[in-house]
Amino acid sequence: MRRVVIIDDGYDHYEQERAILADAGAGIVLRACRGDGRAVAAAIVDADVVLARESPVDAAALAGAPRLAGIVRYGIGVDSVDGAAAAARRIYLANVPDYGTEDVSDHAMALLLAVARRVTTRDAEVRAGRWFSGSSQKMHRLAGKTLGLVGHGRIARAFARKMRGFGVARVLAHDPHAELPADVERADVATICRESDYISLHAPLTPQTRHILDAAALALCKPTAIVVNTSRGALIDETALIAALREGRIFGAGLDVFETEPPRRDTPLFALSNVVLSDHTGWYSEESVAELQRKAAEEAARILRGERPLNWVNRWADGA
Repeated sequence: MRRVVIIDDGYDHYEQERAILADAGAGIVLRACRGDGRAVAAAIVDADVVLARESPVDAAALAGAPRLAGIVRYGIGVDSVDGAAAAARRIYLANVPDYGTEDVSDHAMALLLAVARRVTTRDAEVRAGRWFSGSSQKMHRLAGKTLGLVGHGRIARAFARKMRGFGVARVLAHDPHAELPADVERADVATICRESDYISLHAPLTPQTRHILDAAALALCKPTAIVVNTSRGALIDETALIAALREGRIFGAGLDVFETEPPRRDTPLFALSNVVLSDHTGWYSEESVAELQRKAAEEAARILRGERPLNWVNRWADGA
């Protein structure tokens, strides 16, 4: 029987994967590697397909897996896998880009609202017995403002739709690969930083997008600007963001992702009152987990049947 190796644990059960892959003539094996690259290399030596979350799958691990036909990422980003090395071996790399859209965009909204309405500091004030110190911590209305999106995929579009409901007057987007609707203005990152009241990041992490919000970009932002990141932590230069927050050069930030995850206990972010943090949980709901596990297993089953995956991301020249 062929073997599908799951290299990251964390889900309550894997019954969907077991059932779907049994129909494709494969069994599943859970070998939790928890970010250890050497453990990944050992775990996948006898794999026909790998299902991965955060643990890295590098060229060395691929070289030691002679039967491997495909890697499917539980999620959207594929920066944890060496896609070029996989393509050189004609190993499919696929992801699941069409799950959790509503959940992540909801979470981005929650972070933005929590920062804009100072929910965490208001909560702390009430718990401390203080009442209405709002005028000392100014807030600004959402309606009539400008939203800037870095990336314009499914989640960004859902987030913009929800923000329209709060009355934003203008939406800018930077995405070289996307066709934009008529009510969204194409803009470069510098223009987004200069003109937006809210900046939300929805781009994949690539060499081109790493630190796309750096010190120079943050220096262009309005002092009332709010930055939200539910995509990948390294899209922002975290050191530059901390300086901008600490010095009050932007209003605040809502972060679900970090350059290092989990963040170090001594990160200055924890001491800042104008940032709201969560634990890379924007993707999560009971419904999104079930959807993600099912769709990842279906992609693995396609590869096992000799079919191209629906969401093949490392296309090689003669297979496009």
